Amino acid sequence: MNWPLELEVAHKLAQMRGWLEQERAGAVRLRGVDWFAWATAGASNSHYHTTECGCAEVLVTRDAAYILTDEAEAMRMREEEVRGPWTWQVSPWMQPQLYELREHFVRHVAGGAPVLSDRPGLHERSLPVALREERLVLLESEQLRYRQVGQLAASAAADALRQARPDWSELELAAACARALWLRGLQAVHVLVSGAERQQRYRRAPPAQAVLGTQAVLALCGRRFGLCASLSRQRRFGPAQHRADGAALVMDDADAAMLALEAVALDACETGHALSMVYHALDSAYAYAGQPDTVRTSRQGGIHGYLAPEVAAGAHTEIILKRGMALAFHPSLPGSTVEDTFLLDGSQLHNLTHDPAWPSAVVQGRRRPLTLALA
Repeated sequence: MNWPLELEVAHKLAQMRGWLEQERAGAVRLRGVDWFAWATAGASNSHYHTTECGCAEVLVTRDAAYILTDEAEAMRMREEEVRGPWTWQVSPWMQPQLYELREHFVRHVAGGAPVLSDRPGLHERSLPVALREERLVLLESEQLRYRQVGQLAASAAADALRQARPDWSELELAAACARALWLRGLQAVHVLVSGAERQQRYRRAPPAQAVLGTQAVLALCGRRFGLCASLSRQRRFGPAQHRADGAALVMDDADAAMLALEAVALDACETGHALSMVYHALDSAYAYAGQPDTVRTSRQGGIHGYLAPEVAAGAHTEIILKRGMALAFHPSLPGSTVEDTFLLDGSQLHNLTHDPAWPSAVVQGRRRPLTLALA
């Protein structure tokens, strides 16, 4: 069901009030950028894409729902960010008045009962793990927004890589990518770039002054509505490869090896499987590819959503994969990597960051990106 925003917010308020009953608490207090976006169906409480908490909070009791913010932010947030049945509690922006007034108000509306929080302060309790896991299963309205974010992120990556030249520095490509993301209304959570030389040494790395040379690898995470879409794409600076008749792109050996390894992990992504099963599948695939122990020396991704990742895949991450979860893995081999953000639907994975204009090939029934080769 593709709910309107107001119905989605009402659903989440009911969900949080269920937590209050379950935990015998007086209020749920959400400070983080991730949880604020979740509770408000995509609003942002921060000017800064690197901050963990923003200038506004959500506070929910059994009979009220508040946005806690300050006088410097209230007008803009009311007009441009937050919709729904919220009561606004606005305090002076100056410290210590802001802190003292807000803490007094929270204690008052909680009625002396415990306060559950994503980032608990003094005398507050952390949200239990089971409650944190509930947000990993995305509503259809969230999934619809996620598809939009994924398409915009993929478009930004393609735009930046098609502009790139072999004499660009990695920083220049990163700047082009960040610009492409912002022009599409996405925050650049991270932009990683490696040229031909550094990609052989590092699996994933922030950009440096090094020249791209013969190859560029771009990995990005773009955020909108609080949702994080991650992908990576590669470009080779040289003539495009075609079949002998000139009809179609040929998958080179590096792409073939990389995508075969990735397919093992994606095949393990089924509802009912533990996230650790994907990790162990990758471990086995790396060993078969002659790269043993790679999962222990390089992060591999995991469950995505309002954080990237929400839960990182590991040998003992026994969280069960469920329909409606988003997944993004970034396996890598020397000189090659691949990543897209997928939505899990039973044994099917729907690629949120697929770009139909990017060269691709079908691997294990899935269309996967190839290295773009342009002169």
